[in-house]
Amino acid sequence: MPGRQAPILTDTIIRRALAKLSHRPKAARDQVIFLLSLRAGLRACEIAGLEWSMVLNSNKQVGRTLVVHDRIAKKGGGRTIPLHPDLRVALQILRNQRSTPESPIIVSDRGGKLRANSLVNWFRELYREIDATGCSSHSGRRTFITKAARNAHKAGASLRDIQILAGHKSIEVTQGYIEGDTDAQRRLVALS
Repeated sequence: MPGRQAPILTDTIIRRALAKLSHRPKAARDQVIFLLSLRAGLRACEIAGLEWSMVLNSNKQVGRTLVVHDRIAKKGGGRTIPLHPDLRVALQILRNQRSTPESPIIVSDRGGKLRANSLVNWFRELYREIDATGCSSHSGRRTFITKAARNAHKAGASLRDIQILAGHKSIEVTQGYIEGDTDAQRRLVALS
């Protein structure tokens, strides 16, 4: 990817963010926003457009997958993403607070759907509050894709699987998201 990329979130930044969000008045909603980026790799526009019907199963309970419809995805990159356990629990907590199946998951303070630009600003403010310099709304997504790439061999997955989860049209775009690891490169060369 040309230009400056969003930094990967370290474990320390993730812990600080979750701790900060747990003390906010809308803690359940805010934790879901953060986890949709970090644990599902969603873009701000996808988080804003996500509706309960996209995560509920036939029994109207939070299911095991999240369906990103083409209409909310960038360039029609809809896809189905298995729900990470942390995200599933956070969605269940938020679902128990209020909602109807046709309503947006992320609701603004005024009661309507939160806009993508508002989410970009929400992330900027969160990262400013926890001194995560340079991080943006795309940092969670980039972290998700990079971690998936690093763990693909453990799951028997390929780069194509990661491309599908990311909703990218080309494998080259997915590769551009993945941050290299110099320590891993040293270990790899030592094994060769």
